Amino acid sequence: MISGKYSVASKNMRSEITLTSIVSTSAVRRRLPIVGAFCMLSLGLHNLHSSSSLSFNPLPRLSFGSKTQGFRSSGIRMEASNQKTVPSIVVYVTVPNKESGKKLAASIVKEKLAACVNRVPGIESVYLWQGEVQTDSEELLIIKTRESLLNALTEHVKANHEYDVPEVIALPIMGGSIPYLEWLKNSTRD
Repeated sequence: MISGKYSVASKNMRSEITLTSIVSTSAVRRRLPIVGAFCMLSLGLHNLHSSSSLSFNPLPRLSFGSKTQGFRSSGIRMEASNQKTVPSIVVYVTVPNKESGKKLAASIVKEKLAACVNRVPGIESVYLWQGEVQTDSEELLIIKTRESLLNALTEHVKANHEYDVPEVIALPIMGGSIPYLEWLKNSTRD
């Protein structure tokens, strides 16, 4: 349970609100880790130093090379001396429902195109399609894999997806738990 006190100032009154009272419903508590993970992946916290200064660049510079080169970032890189890991990515794919999410996730892992696929139910997507604003309930797949497998994963998704234009968006993994990243490498094909 998250707890803590925060002061809130209004026009003529100052009061304290506990975070516990704000985060009181179980639905909100269940989604906080997902929201936090999404924010960390999307915003790209990097350049953390042990000193008291904290550098934060909300938009890390990414440069995309050719299809075979992948992408590079100017931020933190995984230890170059660690030969037990490989450049890794997180890929987002949305699917229309639970059944197609289960089926696609299982096929991706079975083909060793990813080490792990998280299925996040209950998202709502708002997007422009054929000149009209659309709103659909979907499920989000969060796929952890090697950077070198992005093209094969993209082709697999396109071949096994119900949508004409399936979402396949890749974000770099800038670092993390070395044992987890070793497991990711060992659980995917070369």
